[in-house]
Amino acid sequence: MAGKRTPLYQNHVTAGARLVDFAGWDMPQQYTSVKNEQEAVRTAAGLFDVSHMGRYEIRGPAAGEFLQGLVTNDLGRLRLDQAQYNLLCLPDGGIVDDLVVYRRAGGWWLVVNAANREKDMAWLRQHERPGREIVDHSSDVSLLALQGPRAAEMLPVEGVDLAAVPSFGVGSGRVAGVPSIIARTGYTGEDGFELFVPTSHVASVWDVLVEAGATPCGLAARDVCRLEAGLRLYGSDMDQDTNPYEAGLGWTVKLGKGEFVGRQALERIKAEGPRRQLVGLGASDRTIPRHGSAVSLGASVIGTVTSGTYSFWLRRGIAMAMIDAGSASVGTTLSVEARNGTGRAEVVTMPFYRGSARRAVRPIG
Repeated sequence: MAGKRTPLYQNHVTAGARLVDFAGWDMPQQYTSVKNEQEAVRTAAGLFDVSHMGRYEIRGPAAGEFLQGLVTNDLGRLRLDQAQYNLLCLPDGGIVDDLVVYRRAGGWWLVVNAANREKDMAWLRQHERPGREIVDHSSDVSLLALQGPRAAEMLPVEGVDLAAVPSFGVGSGRVAGVPSIIARTGYTGEDGFELFVPTSHVASVWDVLVEAGATPCGLAARDVCRLEAGLRLYGSDMDQDTNPYEAGLGWTVKLGKGEFVGRQALERIKAEGPRRQLVGLGASDRTIPRHGSAVSLGASVIGTVTSGTYSFWLRRGIAMAMIDAGSASVGTTLSVEARNGTGRAEVVTMPFYRGSARRAVRPIG
């Protein structure tokens, strides 16, 4: 393996993780089994290394105005120490990336997808103007995700009251004695925290969290958890050829906030209605839908599976699929290609699973 490595690479090797390439990074796919790691997330707490994701800070008196003109959601709704799910869009409405924006006293922070780090930075630089500074913290600040119903009790913190940090809230304190930013955010559907930790101390923080009872988890468990929670994955469920309304993320688009990149196209798409729609599928029998599988209604192919897997927790195959808009409502049975032939799946309401996450169906938006 010759990919990029996070500061915790040696920790993963020592723990016996199975490493795979993900967006050019050598990342742990699993340590024991996906089933065991997912069970830890759903019943106690799982610990993920997500330092492959990008961490940027936007500073300066015009930083908020700058970002407001790029993202689809309304940053004016954010108070200090709050986070917001967001999208960057092209002028034609296609999605550049999905990200989380954090409003902090010293500036605005962004966490972007690992596969889009360079692309997103170039997009920010392309629109950069005097009065703001873009700082890349991806090397000096690492990112951990502690996720599960017992995450709060396993997190050794000082200087912050975790009970006072709401969903999509942000606090500052010491984690295992290390000054850190603590955000009540995540990608699993469970309560938990994403920890911004100085890279020089992240290995020791990781070890302390494992000693406290957190189970190291790989990207495979993270993927099935996020799919069960109905959370989209960039590059699978959306991309530059997908607009927010097709991806079921129209709630993140605030057309009334003023001008931003893609606004005119999105206004038109909303008025006309999207051509496609992302739906949830609950499989029957032993069907396991996979990415790229054709989805049919009768003899007509109406779409394609964008994300699919077998959920050990739900004991069935689940998937998201992009289908022709209006072609199949909730409760409709469709045919789905599978490794063992053609199977059946019913259109269902997402999320497939609601966990311990202390958030509304739609976070601050």
